[in-house]
This record gives sequence, structure tokens and C-alpha cells, in this order.
Amino acid sequence: MASSFKDLEPSMAKEQNGGNFLANITKNFVSKKQPVFVMAHSNNVQISGLTFEDSPKMHVAFERSTLIYATKLTIRAPEDSPNTDGIHIQHSTNVSIDHSIIQTGDDCISIGDGSKYLNISNINCGPGHRISIGSLGIKGKTEETEFGGHGYARYIKFERIISYGATRPTIVDQYYCPHKHSAAEVSNVAYSYIHGTSHKEIARELACSESTPCKNITMKDINLRNKNEEESTSSYCLNVEGFRNARVNPNVYCLQQDE
Repeated sequence: MASSFKDLEPSMAKEQNGGNFLANITKNFVSKKQPVFVMAHSNNVQISGLTFEDSPKMHVAFERSTLIYATKLTIRAPEDSPNTDGIHIQHSTNVSIDHSIIQTGDDCISIGDGSKYLNISNINCGPGHRISIGSLGIKGKTEETEFGGHGYARYIKFERIISYGATRPTIVDQYYCPHKHSAAEVSNVAYSYIHGTSHKEIARELACSESTPCKNITMKDINLRNKNEEESTSSYCLNVEGFRNARVNPNVYCLQQDE
């Protein structure tokens, strides 16, 4: 296992439940958001029962690693603290994260380029921006694909999610970086069994580019109500191809009804 600790003094990393880990200091990980705990160039590693608090930047990063299992983590930072991502994954494969509580001022979990075969489940996210893929950018329950990005985000499932007053619970946004003129490809993204409330009227936003439309987007059994019971929710669609079936509320008018 090879991992590194950066800027550890202003934050806390605690062992819980008798857990333990090994660490080697490395100096070859460079990031604008320097994390407290980095696991880089590592294989077949499990971390469990750790608490990270008040990192000055992102808390945990998995970089160029494979077969990583992280469970029962607690990550906390003030809601108004910028760039304090909970967990960042980049250039890594076969990563599983589950049964964790993440409360930060930025993304609960962010997924960068070169990553695949990820399984994220049973995460209590909030406060925090959400779980995001990219700056390719899919944020999601939110997906933000940067307009001007390259590559693709595909074969992604969001399922069995409960939203408690989230701002725009479901987003695909290829205009995240508005001054560029191309976008990463988004395709084969499935949403199912998503329920709860939205803080704003637009509960579902699918904003894809004309040059690189989003393809094969599917939705099934979704019910997102307005947090204000006196108001309704709506959807926004642009350059999206796909299908919806079973109940989908609010209706996503750009998706065809699948009988």
C-alpha cells in the first residue's frame, strides 16, 4: 500500500473500531486541491472506520489505484468551506465506497478522468454539493459534463436515492464551462427509484450540447416533489435522447415513453 498525508496538522484523521492502516510518504501526487490523505499507485487496499475533519482542501484522494474498498468513513467540514471535497477518485479502477457519512463544503465524492468500475452505495451526503462525475463533470445525482471537455462518461447507474431538499437533485450539464465549444460524450446513463424533495422548482436538468447530444438516457420510477408543498417541480431538457417508463415526476418531456 502506498499513500500519503498532506497538510495533516490542521485536520484530524482518527482510527476507530480498532482499525489500522499503513502509510508511506510519497511526493509524486500533485493537485490544486491538496488532500490530507492520498492513496496513490496502490492495489488491493481496504480502509475502514476513519474520521477526517476540517481539511483545508479535499480530504481523501484515490489516485492511480485499483481494488480499493473504503467503508464506514466519516468526513466533516463546514458547509461554507470551499474546495473541501470529501473523496476524490482519479485514474483508478474497481473502487468501492459504502456506508459512509460525508458532510463538506464541496462535493461529497468527486470522480475525475480515467476512472471505471466504481460502486458507491449507502452514502449519507450533506451538507455538500453532491456526488459528481467530472469536470468532465457529471454531478450526480448530478452530472456536469464540462463544455470543452474530451472523452466520455458512460454506463452509469443512479438508483435507490432519497433526496432531502436537494438543489436540482438530478443534473447533466455540458455547459458547465460555457466558453468552450465541444463537450465530453455522455451516454447510457440510467436513473431509477429516486424519490424525495427538491429545494427548487427545476428538479431535473438535462442540458446537453447540440454537437455532442446525450444519448440513451433512461428514467424509471422517479418522484421528486417540491420541498414547498404549495409548489410543483419541473424538468429542463436540451439535446437529449432516451426513454422513460413507469412513473416519472416531474415529467421529462424530451424522453420518449417506453411502453
